[in-house]
Formats: sequence, structure tokens, C-alpha cells
Amino acid sequence: MNTLELTQKLIACPSVTPEDAGALVLLGEYLESHGFTCHHMSFGEGADAVPNLFARIGTGAPHICFAGHTDVVPPGDEAAWTYGPFNPHIENGVLYGRGASDMKGGVAAFAVAAAEYLAKNDLKGSISLLITGDEEGDAVNGTVKVLEWMDANSHIPDVAIVGEPTNPDELGQEIKIGRRGSLNGRLLVHGKQGHVAYQHLAYNPLPMLAKLLDVLATHCFDEGNEFFPPTNLEITTIDVGNNAENVIPARGAASFNIRFNDNWSKHKLTAAVGDILDDAGDGYEVELWGNAESFITKPNDWTDLVRDAVTDVTGRTPALTTNGGTSDARFIVKYCPVVECGAVNSTIHQVNERANVEDLEDLTRIYGRILERYFS
Repeated sequence: MNTLELTQKLIACPSVTPEDAGALVLLGEYLESHGFTCHHMSFGEGADAVPNLFARIGTGAPHICFAGHTDVVPPGDEAAWTYGPFNPHIENGVLYGRGASDMKGGVAAFAVAAAEYLAKNDLKGSISLLITGDEEGDAVNGTVKVLEWMDANSHIPDVAIVGEPTNPDELGQEIKIGRRGSLNGRLLVHGKQGHVAYQHLAYNPLPMLAKLLDVLATHCFDEGNEFFPPTNLEITTIDVGNNAENVIPARGAASFNIRFNDNWSKHKLTAAVGDILDDAGDGYEVELWGNAESFITKPNDWTDLVRDAVTDVTGRTPALTTNGGTSDARFIVKYCPVVECGAVNSTIHQVNERANVEDLEDLTRIYGRILERYFS
């Protein structure tokens, strides 16, 4: 199979997290046919259990690992899809289907690139794939646990590349050398319900809630740094639960999310938010949680190699960026240098998600060139 054929077969598996629907079995069979030893493993209990795959060929160093996922987000209204989310369709050089860009196309591109490299070269080291079915979910029974298994079984690579879609508009624009961390917050202010005409018998929590939110939203956490933009807080919901215009509500709540750079850790930022709120008022409760710390692989020989491989194929010099959401690279960086390099992300998670066939072919060439440069 070429990259397009393998991508189509993977799209046809409706692998909405945590369902695999045969995607990892299909991928494992393809890799085994090219000499890889595959380890299928499931983590979690009952309905929370998710499948994962680790495949490796070779036993020595240097060892390069490709990481990614075959699970996808729900399709939404399937009737809104032109060809159906799990019915891969090619029209005018464009492949439609859930996962075409995020990231079954990337998984297929690397698998085929590895197979083509092995067909033409004597492997002097190791190639592996770490593919999870839990990236789009809670990410607790996927990459993080496979890495623990890899560590216990002497499979930690020297370098890793995550095939997440990294380009805003066209192939070759960006590779990710880090990501911001994510911290969620829930702010609650209690009041006393009452009639708006007898306000002295009640306590309206909303002015205090509005004051606290304004202080948070306008606070400058930092100015950013060489590799990261400034830390950013966005208010995402304000909930009162009051449908009557003549009633002062008993409570007001709001949610927010902070995307933070490597000036902060989750622990330091949690303390800072508490200090900001304490200085602004009282009578509030706040809950803060998150499972994504910021990380960075500072420019080095590995990032240069990936960047040069992209230039070899596309003629563009990709920017080294840290924008976008979180990814499983945040787990891998604890073990080895990691960069993200993949497809175009302009339609990911949308109805009619799609990828240019030519881009999938060029992405395969990029991964092949990375292998050539790495093992040279």
C-alpha cells in the first residue's frame, strides 16, 4: 500500500476515542509485513480501556521513534458531511474523511516512509512507532503509559518526531519545538438570593464575580520569551443559573483557561492566580487543574535535521514555533528530544476534514528524508 491507500483504510475505521475499530490492528499488520515487531497493549479498565501499539525494527542505536495517534474526535452531524466521515473519498486531488489530517494521514505517511526506507537501505539502528488510541481523550491510558512500558523494556529512543498537523496553510510552514501548558480554572462567588427590589435583604455575587474576572483577564502574566508568546488567560463561561429578571442570584460561577509558557509551571501559576484573586477581593472559591505543562526542545542538531528535511522536499524553511494546543509530545520530551512535524491543520476537527493528496505524498517524502539524514 502507498500512503493514500493506507490513509483511506485507516479513515474507514471509525476510531472515535476510545474505540479503535480495527485501526491499530490494520496498522500493526502493515508494519509486521515490513519486518517490525509489534506490541499491542491496552491500559485502563472496562469502558475506559484504550488500545495502543508500539512497533520496532532493529535493536541498536541510533533509535528514532515516530509518535502519533489513530483515534479521532467525534464527527458531529454526519449528515453535514459531503461524503461521510468514515467513507474516505477523493475529489479533485483532495482526500475527505475524519482523520485525513489529524492524524491518520501522518501515521500512514511515516509507516510508508519507514517501509520504503527499509526496502532501499540496510538499517543501522532502530526505527519505532508509538501509536496511541487515547490522544483525543483524557490522554491517561495512552502515550504516557506506553512510554513507561518502553522505559521498563529498554525501548526509549534517542530522538522522536510527533506527526501532528503543524502547518496553518501549506506544507513546510512550521514545525513545533514546544507547546504551551494548559491550566483550567473554575471561579465561584456565593451570594444570597433575594428580590431585586429588596436588595438590602440579599447579596448579589455578580459584581464581585465581574471584578475578579476583570482582574484576571487584564493581568499581564509575562511578556513571553525567545521561544514562546506571552501567557494568555481566556474566560470561557459565565454561569448564573437564573432565568428571572427580578431575582438576585444565589451564586455566580465562571470558567477560564490559561495557556502558559515555560516561565511558569502549573504549581507556580496556581499560586499566582490565588495571589491575584486575594488582592482583588474575597468571598470566592477557585478550583484549578490541568495535565499539560509547557515544554521546549531548544534548537539543536535534531531540530536542524528535521527542518532541513522539510526544506529538501518543500523548498520552504519552516519556522520553529510553540503555538497551538497541547499534544502527546509533552510526555515524550521527558525521555528524549522531540519535535512535531506533520500535515496542514486548517480543517482538523471540522466537518469535511480533508488533506491534499499531494501533501500526503510530500509528507511521506519528508519523513523519508528525515530517515535518510538521521541514519547517514
